[in-house]
Amino acid sequence: MKKNLKIGVFGFGCVGQGLYHVLQETQGIKAEIKKFCVKNKNKERILDDSFFTFDKDEILNDPDIDVVVELIDDANAAFEIVKTALQNGKAVVTANKKMLAEHLEEIYDLQQKYNKPVLYEGSVCGAIPIIRNLEEYYDNDTLSSIEGIFNGSTNYILTKVFEERKSYEDSLRKAQELGFAESDPSLDVKGFDAKYKLVIAIAHTFGVFVKPEDIINLGIDKINDADLKYARENNLGIKLVVRAFKLNGHVYGLVAPQFIESNNMLASVRNEYNAVIVQGAFSERQLFVGKGAGSYPTGSAVLSDISALTYDYRYEYKKRTQGTKLVFSNKATVEVLVSFSQKAQINISDFEEFKGGYQGKESQYMHGLVALEKLKVWAAVDGISIILTPEFVLVPSKREAALA
Repeated sequence: MKKNLKIGVFGFGCVGQGLYHVLQETQGIKAEIKKFCVKNKNKERILDDSFFTFDKDEILNDPDIDVVVELIDDANAAFEIVKTALQNGKAVVTANKKMLAEHLEEIYDLQQKYNKPVLYEGSVCGAIPIIRNLEEYYDNDTLSSIEGIFNGSTNYILTKVFEERKSYEDSLRKAQELGFAESDPSLDVKGFDAKYKLVIAIAHTFGVFVKPEDIINLGIDKINDADLKYARENNLGIKLVVRAFKLNGHVYGLVAPQFIESNNMLASVRNEYNAVIVQGAFSERQLFVGKGAGSYPTGSAVLSDISALTYDYRYEYKKRTQGTKLVFSNKATVEVLVSFSQKAQINISDFEEFKGGYQGKESQYMHGLVALEKLKVWAAVDGISIILTPEFVLVPSKREAALA
């Protein structure tokens, strides 16, 4: 039996407004927004002032409100809202991937303690219903990997750079104008946003809670003109790819740019679209594509969570209770092409297996298998660009095995 829900919303920005509009246009959900809690008292808004409050307790302590929807930017404040809402007996819907990634295990425990759900479909890949599918469709499938394009801003930028020959700076500026990238784009272009989403996806794919700082993320901000020239000369594209693999009782995760061949499933995913590829033992390889940035795609995902709450839906985190417990690890190697401007920055001995290199007019290139931990060191150095090769292979580190 459907419930009639009263909702309190924190935030009336891009996603908050998108939620309001899609809720007005849908016919099937019995839900009403009672109040929006906002911070800026002087900002002009499209709704009457009676819809808004500046006091968080007016929502959190209102016994008529069943669901708290959290859509603010501040991850620390968002967690306090989620925690208090659960303590006060309210269900929660959120799209805050940074907050979720940093507190996911604690939020899991709070759900068990207070017997109230937290749903967050909108936190990973916008309009693609990937979390619900991982929880329900793949609940009894043995999954070996999840990968894809999890950030619409960087995908938009790279599309413009390759297809329209726009500069990185011009493409980023356009993404900001369209609302796909923030005024401070570092979370997107340095791979942090995609990493937060990967943390959440790993929990539902493999049942493992991972701290964001344990996953290595390389962004697109260091891709240089020589990398673009190499890609074009070899008929390759570049995508910021997120992936997690299960191998020999361990889960490995990484966010990094990768050279993509034209027959790769991700090659045709353009602009602000996201894509998720799930590999299962029974379902085999499946591709999901949808918009990953913008007010309506995320707003529609938030709306789907509100709809699910009318049926008392909650995540069961089924992979945590099935089979062998997995352990997250970075003790692995990947094949990369590294470009750099100064010879002293990188040595052949840094590679577990060196496959070759050459020197161009402005940059030097080295190609080979490198430990993930070494990539983390290189990522902190200016002037080094790291891109995964098209034939992605992740293998346990031989050096680590020899030292064990």
